[in-house]
Amino acid sequence: MGKVICAGLGPGDPELMSVRADRAIRAACHIAYFRKKGRSGQARRIVEGLLRPDAIEHAMEYPVTTELPFDSPAYNDALARFYDDWSTRLAALAVTEDVVVLCEGDPFFYGSFMHLHARMKDRVTVEVIPGIPGMAGCWTATGRPMTWGDDVLTVLTGTMTESDLARHMVAADAIVVMKTGRNLAKIRRALAAAGRLSAAVLIEHGTMAAERIRPLTDVADDACPYFAIVLVHGQGRRPAREDVA
Repeated sequence: MGKVICAGLGPGDPELMSVRADRAIRAACHIAYFRKKGRSGQARRIVEGLLRPDAIEHAMEYPVTTELPFDSPAYNDALARFYDDWSTRLAALAVTEDVVVLCEGDPFFYGSFMHLHARMKDRVTVEVIPGIPGMAGCWTATGRPMTWGDDVLTVLTGTMTESDLARHMVAADAIVVMKTGRNLAKIRRALAAAGRLSAAVLIEHGTMAAERIRPLTDVADDACPYFAIVLVHGQGRRPAREDVA
């Protein structure tokens, strides 16, 4: 009897993948990964050169991405059917074979695999290999600590309402905003309303070859790629430096 193994790939740089994930991927006879139709997919690009020559690939192509509002009934219905279909197909494979599912970042942190996991966990054996979250790769790329002392880190998504974003930003010490992309203008307004805009930075393609780090005030609203995260670093309690006599 086989199992489904979800391998967290980390923030993007293949060298930041865990040894366990690397080992599972190199040994896999079946590899599944999410991608937008017509694209190779970021997860598949990360593992380029790691797959065994006879590995069978299963490209799970999203039926919709940004074509419909994410909170519309049509969007939810299309995605639900997509996850139902692929959970059934992967579970059928796992009756006799191991199948490795690739997931950027950490599978249980805003990962698409969570939707498959919920549908398969009571049907087949599922193993999840954690990965470094994309936000950790991004704040490390800035070269600055994300939190100090008693700082409270708040992780938000750009799909939230502007008022909810601003409310959480006011209360937070350190801020991560994921799912930026087309939501950047809304995120910018919320940061401004919370008085945090001047401290915000945008990290594009963190840890990857195209990595770029800029103050958010220098970025146009229509110039944000999919793989981008907004950060506001914490400035909390730190031990006082003792003067050397």
